[in-house]
Amino acid sequence: MQIIRLENTGSLPLWRRPIALLFVMAMAMPVAFATWSALLNNFVIEVAQFDGSDIGWLHSVREIPGFFAIGVIALIMFIREQVLGLVALIMLGTATAVTAQFPSLAGILTVTMLSSIGFHYYETVNQSLQLQWIDKKKAPQTLGWLLSAGSAATLVVYLLIVLTWDRLGLSFTLVYWLSGGFTAVVAIFCLLAYPQFESPHPQNKRMVLRQRYWLYYALQFMSGARRQIFIVFAGFMMVEKFGFSVSDITRLFMFTLLVNMIAAPFLGRLVQVFGERRAMVIEYVGLTFVFFAYGGLYYFGWGVALATALYIINHIFFSLALAMKTYFQKIADPADIAPTAAVAFTINHIAAVFLPALLGYVWLTSPAYVFMLAAGMALVSLGLSLLIPRHPGPGHETVFQSRLLVAAE
Repeated sequence: MQIIRLENTGSLPLWRRPIALLFVMAMAMPVAFATWSALLNNFVIEVAQFDGSDIGWLHSVREIPGFFAIGVIALIMFIREQVLGLVALIMLGTATAVTAQFPSLAGILTVTMLSSIGFHYYETVNQSLQLQWIDKKKAPQTLGWLLSAGSAATLVVYLLIVLTWDRLGLSFTLVYWLSGGFTAVVAIFCLLAYPQFESPHPQNKRMVLRQRYWLYYALQFMSGARRQIFIVFAGFMMVEKFGFSVSDITRLFMFTLLVNMIAAPFLGRLVQVFGERRAMVIEYVGLTFVFFAYGGLYYFGWGVALATALYIINHIFFSLALAMKTYFQKIADPADIAPTAAVAFTINHIAAVFLPALLGYVWLTSPAYVFMLAAGMALVSLGLSLLIPRHPGPGHETVFQSRLLVAAE
């Protein structure tokens, strides 16, 4: 196994450098995950006969591995982070490939659990590697470009589904096999073709839970709870309420990703210029209005055009979540990045484990109530974001420290 220190990677060909690996992984993961997401609502409704309660349970099961992402800390004691991330990506691809082979509630929940372990462990490690390998000064814009690369890969997937699903009479089985297999093969290639990159800051291999990171933890918790409502119920609503077909929902996803692909680098630049606090304020104010409008679709009978626009706008605001990553990068001890990424993923998924199942029952009574709750969560996140200082750093994590520093002077 070839091990190269990060500062010595400049001599490598461009395609074998750490940033290149991050881009390859950023484009490989969405092929499996985007396909799974695009087909899921139609698959579970048309084949498995799911209702709102069933879809809630499925997403609760899907989030259990995220809650246990803290297990990454134990695994990196024995496995290098880079290897663990790629093995997890292989697992995601393989589980996605066999999804359609188990068209029952029990079967879908089992395969979903396996693919989710791969997805969440990959995402935990990937976030850690991004913050270790990308220079702080370039982080917001580089993260924006990585988001754009992932969006481009997802766009290709959606475009292929739209162009071929009806025309070639494709089946859920074939598409899941092709997409999951592709992701697994690319991950195996990365495992074999790239050297192991050694960060200049050895990572703590124990759980790190520091009081001075409390605001980051709180933002992660609210983000996980709020985001789950959108992930679980926004797409489900488009199929259940407005009768979207596989091609319809994929076109929606495709256009959304096209907008994100263009917007992400600019959003990264926005964070770089205006800072994390202002970026998060914009995100949470926007999300509050979007979720209230989602509720209005049911209260006032607004049509599919507005629902489509809200879905796209919601995704644009979600892209600003990169500000949370760069906020943590600025306040963190470099040795804390890997363990804190695992802890943050666990915190992010505390509500995600029970919330989809619980809200699935609320959905049966009133879908609008679900979106009103999400709007309230966005308002709480807005309040938390106002506690971020203009220039965060170690010992300067919240505005409270800013006031203490001014008082001390």
